[in-house]
Amino acid sequence: MSTVNENVEATTKSALLKNRRFVGTKETVAYVLEDTAQSLNINDFKDRYIYDVVKIDFSYLAIQNIVATVWDTFNDTFIGVIVEKTRTRWGKFRPYLLLGQIPLTILGLWYWLIPFIFPDTPGDYLPKWIFYFAMSIITETANTFTSISRAGFGSTITPEPLDRSRLIATANLMSHFVEDVPKQIFGIIYDLIINNKIKVKLPKLFAGFGVSFAVLGAAFCLYFFLTTRERVAQTIKKPSVIQGLKAIVTNKPMFIQVLSSFLNGFAVGTSRTNFYIDVIGSITWKTIVGIPAFPVKFISYSFVEPLRKRFSTKALWIFEDAWTDMLWLIVFGIGSINNNFQKKHIILPMMGIEEIFEMCIYGLRRVIPAEISNESMDYCEWKNGYRAEAMIGVAQTTIAKLQQAVMGSINSLVLKGIGYVQGATVGTQTDRTKWWIFALGTGVPIITGALGIIPKLFYPITADKRNLMYAELRERRSKVADRMNKATTAEEVAEIADSQFIVK
Repeated sequence: MSTVNENVEATTKSALLKNRRFVGTKETVAYVLEDTAQSLNINDFKDRYIYDVVKIDFSYLAIQNIVATVWDTFNDTFIGVIVEKTRTRWGKFRPYLLLGQIPLTILGLWYWLIPFIFPDTPGDYLPKWIFYFAMSIITETANTFTSISRAGFGSTITPEPLDRSRLIATANLMSHFVEDVPKQIFGIIYDLIINNKIKVKLPKLFAGFGVSFAVLGAAFCLYFFLTTRERVAQTIKKPSVIQGLKAIVTNKPMFIQVLSSFLNGFAVGTSRTNFYIDVIGSITWKTIVGIPAFPVKFISYSFVEPLRKRFSTKALWIFEDAWTDMLWLIVFGIGSINNNFQKKHIILPMMGIEEIFEMCIYGLRRVIPAEISNESMDYCEWKNGYRAEAMIGVAQTTIAKLQQAVMGSINSLVLKGIGYVQGATVGTQTDRTKWWIFALGTGVPIITGALGIIPKLFYPITADKRNLMYAELRERRSKVADRMNKATTAEEVAEIADSQFIVK
């Protein structure tokens, strides 16, 4: 028994000592640009765009979300099967990313042009809603191909977990300098418009920013997909649908992640952007409040690598979730006393302090959830002998879409129930509505989504198990590479590729 333990310990130490870097400087730069592209948007203002510019009635939005949920559940499954069975000289995921980016961007541009196609129409104007609904369905279906492929592609760039963590942390750190700029500039201009300081129409503002960032982001993504390649080999024999579904059901880390997302999906809430606009009266305050936390956000990335080496992904996953929840519950509690949420001299410093403490674990929050997904995909290879990134990605995106769609319907009805007036002048919502806007942006989503932390306690990959898993995967892949180099015929290569993993 001692010999076995010694072997396991030696294997684990070997895994810790080896930190080979597969991704070079050029690919790292491309990865950073692609990650930055995900931040080049004004998504924080999408609610305001739909409520106050496009003006889709809350009841119509609720209906749309329900129908979209049913469609997404269906199309995710068959698209996942298609991607899972793809084998090309360019890889498993790159064809969809390269061929899908431009059409998806063109489709997305129409989203920002709806106010010009249907100008000055009421929220219940049926043709406008039908057009918006159709565009949402078409865009979402096209986006499913790229989102599933992007998630799988990220897990195959490098076979080394620390190399992958370094890549994710570097990208997040570098994009940190620009990720908030679009929202901040947009927010300042938005404030000036709604307070009648400049004479620019909101539809033009949204269209200008939305179209510009969509085109720039697409260019960054294309450069990344053209520059980077997949390095984790797939078996030539394509996994069956049953195998793909089995990978989801029997993959305990994946199941834990899906269950946590599902329970967290019951969170009821609204964007804190609405709080700053409707209660405080200016979105610029959101930027001002976050200034003291900016350097802390930057420094937090230096904690990621040493913490990854010392603690399991599970422990860090639980910690970053519980820490943030605790901070927002404190803000909610203090803000609810004596209408403090409307007193700028109390609530704004409170939210500034919350930002500082929350940003202490910002690096972990950006890296750990991505690593949980990557570990789940590698675990499938370790235990089942094949990779099923697409089907695993389907499970992840389906849960996320179910969460967004169903809760989006509920949140729309909740806003209607609290008396929220679409298109109202800044500061004219009732005091009751203002309190609910504050509550729905702070305490309510934490309380209603609290069950999501429970499954995390049962995440099965400890630090030692993680190191053992990657040590064994590294050894298997090394043996396969040696056999491939010695193969002399195409038949031998195919035979080796299909038997490259030992099913455990």
